[in-house]
Amino acid sequence: MAEFAVTNVNDLVSLLQFPFMQRAIAGAVLMGILGGLLGSFVTLRQLSFFSHAVGHAALVGVALGVILQLNPTWMLLPFTLIFGLVVLYFMDKTDLASDSVLSIVLSGALAVGVILTSLIQGYRGNLMSVLFGDILAIDSTDLILSLLVLVGASVFLLSTLRQQILLTLNPAVAKVQGIPVQWYRYGFVVLLSLAVAVAIKAVGVLLVNAFLVIPASCAKLMSHHFNRFLLLSVIVGCISSIAGIIVSGLFNFASGPSIVLVQFVVFLTVFGCVKLRTKAA
Repeated sequence: MAEFAVTNVNDLVSLLQFPFMQRAIAGAVLMGILGGLLGSFVTLRQLSFFSHAVGHAALVGVALGVILQLNPTWMLLPFTLIFGLVVLYFMDKTDLASDSVLSIVLSGALAVGVILTSLIQGYRGNLMSVLFGDILAIDSTDLILSLLVLVGASVFLLSTLRQQILLTLNPAVAKVQGIPVQWYRYGFVVLLSLAVAVAIKAVGVLLVNAFLVIPASCAKLMSHHFNRFLLLSVIVGCISSIAGIIVSGLFNFASGPSIVLVQFVVFLTVFGCVKLRTKAA
């Protein structure tokens, strides 16, 4: 979908009255909260490369959707879910380092995705929009899926927050205390894979990992208290997503990269402020 440039506040207000823009704002809020919530655990559990691998391997699901003339979103959901579970299974069942397993599986999936992409004939608009993201193109189905994943993630993580924190900080102690570590790990991977799938349409395969990692990293710089860190991550994710859409409209930039660019600027600002405060102290 074509991007819309605005030159003044009145044009921006007019733009916000369009249904597609309202859906984009709603999607930005939902995905910002989801990215901030899951991203907090992703960064603390050092799973950023895992989410990166799932996001990039989703190219296979996108290509399959285009080839089969199906909505790529419906191919992304099962593919990312299966891919995430398979990768975690390989990590558990081999003696190889986790980054080695991720690199191997990611390389294989990317190779398959590139080959499938080369088989696509004619118009590739659906493929390009998923690769680079277009939050202005999300529809009601995407909003419902995002809401369902957000509700599932919130219930799963917040209802077992004490266990999740212990599992994050010390898995060995969590296992000794009788916490079903494997069940929680696989449950989190399911949610993370689904979150990557629903966020891809907004920010694209190439940038989806930043959507999870940057807000949580900003929050981690601002606070080491877990509850405050979790809240700040959600706030940064939500506000930066909305700001990214506004930047996209003001400067006629692509929506996905605009969101990630805003998050990157926020990170640099927070990092600079923290360094200055440390030197002042």
